[in-house]
Amino acid sequence: MSSPDQAAQRSLQQTLQWYSRFQRHGRYRPSPELQAAVRPQLQTLQAALTKLEQNAIRIAAFGLVSRGKSAVLNALVGEQTLITSPINGETKYPQSVRWQVGDGAQIELIDTPGLDEIAGQARAQMAQDVAQQADLILFIVAGDMTRTEYEALRDLRHAQKPLILVFNKIDLYPELDQGLIYQQLQRWAGSGAEDRALQALLSPAEVVRVAAAPAPVLVRSQWPDGRIQETWETPPPDIEPLRVKILELLQREGRSLLALNALVQARTATETLVRKTIELRGTEAEAMIWQYARWKALIVGLNPIVVLDVVGGAIADLALIRSLAKLYGLPMTSFAAEKLWRKILFSSGTLLLSEWGSTVVLGAGKTASLGELSLWGTWTTTALLQGGLAAYGTCVVGKVAQQYLEQGCTWGEGGINTTIQTILNQVDRQTVLARLRQDLQHS
Repeated sequence: MSSPDQAAQRSLQQTLQWYSRFQRHGRYRPSPELQAAVRPQLQTLQAALTKLEQNAIRIAAFGLVSRGKSAVLNALVGEQTLITSPINGETKYPQSVRWQVGDGAQIELIDTPGLDEIAGQARAQMAQDVAQQADLILFIVAGDMTRTEYEALRDLRHAQKPLILVFNKIDLYPELDQGLIYQQLQRWAGSGAEDRALQALLSPAEVVRVAAAPAPVLVRSQWPDGRIQETWETPPPDIEPLRVKILELLQREGRSLLALNALVQARTATETLVRKTIELRGTEAEAMIWQYARWKALIVGLNPIVVLDVVGGAIADLALIRSLAKLYGLPMTSFAAEKLWRKILFSSGTLLLSEWGSTVVLGAGKTASLGELSLWGTWTTTALLQGGLAAYGTCVVGKVAQQYLEQGCTWGEGGINTTIQTILNQVDRQTVLARLRQDLQHS
């Protein structure tokens, strides 16, 4: 059995191999508009694969202003790399620093501006962009948790990443232990689905107490001659609990975490890419569906044999699906094919029932002798009814084909969604990823 990161790499390579050449296919000329529209998604797919191949893990720190985000990351790195200041808002934009842990993994720590010092829309976009790139999120608080912090934490849950709640400055709040901090979190929680999901993701085990930059303490020294000297000394950072927590999580779930995050980013990019492709080919697709609907209506309307109506209608539907797939340049995966076969069988069954029903209701079918003038009107009415139903069925199949071509691109053998499902099925129930299972499956 391959490891999660190996399975994810194969899935991304397969996806890139297809979409790097899908913009030119068959008799359709390459569309400059389509190429420009999907270029960012192709770049995202390539970036996800590169990140996975390099075993690069990103950890992003969020929090309100003056909670010590930069100090926490500096303490983890062991150097004063990121700027810290008693002045609020020293970090103006996301910054990153490398954290060497000695096991070959490339860990990038990302520092972000305070969530309460950026304008609303810009803040939300910045948080979303950084959180989507991250594999693990540190949310840093100090003192009593506020409603603003709780709402920001709840919003970050949508990134579908493991969260660690870091309570900084414990030297100033020594009375608060993990239990009390977790009670503060629960105090703001309501009864909605968002609150329940956050409570399920964050347990007391994900609460860590640190003092990244302890305040200086007054030390009194007495000399042999009786003199007493007072000096201010700064204790070393108390960061080990967080360091141990991060490394334990990465050792236990790191490969699955990295693989799933790369796949989720790639899934979003693929879905956007496919949606844009279908939108930009929309006019041509509509014309094609109506053309096949007319052909099928003629085949069914003029043919006097019921069985041939059903067979001919199914063949027309299959030809439409194949033509749509060629028009879009999208893969027809086993997932999409199975779903579409069910729709075609349903459409054919409806057609068969309509033929039987029209024969019974109208008292005669298209198999009646055309030499009898009295039956001509019945034959014409039956043919129009069945032709109209056949055309409608083709329109339905065409619309459903568009939907399943879009969905099927991430399913099937080696598909992104299929690989995500496989990895999640292998995740231990006691892990943080197990608590994210439902979100990752249905996002």
